[in-house]
Amino acid sequence: MIFQPLEVSGAFLIEPEPIPDERGFFARLWCQHDLEERGLLGRIAQCSQSLNTRRGTLRGLHYQLAPHAEVKVVRCTTGAIYDVILDLRPASPTFKKHAAVTLTAENRNMSYVPEGCAHGFQTLEDRTEVFYLISESYRPEHARGVRWNDPAFNIPWPPGEKILNERDRTYPDFRP
Repeated sequence: MIFQPLEVSGAFLIEPEPIPDERGFFARLWCQHDLEERGLLGRIAQCSQSLNTRRGTLRGLHYQLAPHAEVKVVRCTTGAIYDVILDLRPASPTFKKHAAVTLTAENRNMSYVPEGCAHGFQTLEDRTEVFYLISESYRPEHARGVRWNDPAFNIPWPPGEKILNERDRTYPDFRP
């Protein structure tokens, strides 16, 4: 696996390294040792999946508060997403900055979202599926979010219709 640092401190784009042969290829997508060797959290407590039926579906930006702050590794298994990591750690050198990558079923890349960062994405195709490896179990009492278009962050999302649920649409303005 190849780890490319992103603009948010501690966030990475993870590229698999396929080993091809006459049958196709084999690639490692998760290795606790490889993550921990880089000082990253390699524990998995939960795996989740989302199906997004329409292009323009926007989920996020979500995170969990300590002591249940979570690391996420995100992969698009069908379709394509514009994937966003937003740094909400006040002591971080990249506080309130974001990183964005395009994850597709074809490129097979993944994003590593560190603790204290919010995560969200917008689908670029109909019938897009996203798979998540998460370091903590979901705790609704610790779940939080920030609005996708909050002026405090100025995230440039892809053009076009945005399909959101009520919760994601109505998060209040960010207050550190």
